[in-house]
Amino acid sequence: MLKMIDGNNINYHESEIIAMAWRDDVSFDAIERAYSLSERDVISLMRRSLKPASFKLWRKRVSGRKAKHEKVIKLKTRYILTTIL
Repeated sequence: MLKMIDGNNINYHESEIIAMAWRDDVSFDAIERAYSLSERDVISLMRRSLKPASFKLWRKRVSGRKAKHEKVIKLKTRYILTTIL
């Protein structure tokens, strides 16, 4: 799924970031805390590191996905807890 960048394989950290970005349970906020990359930076990394079809598939998966943003997750959890209690 990964392609060559400037004739070299991508480095270990980029590979780790890509793996985190594909996971449903890892938010963009978590990636930013771990690697100091904004959502826009992650999208840019994915665009240049993945094959075009893989990038389109990934963007389709994460576009509009609330689980990729911690603020939305926390608000939803807080709402559920207050309605139960």
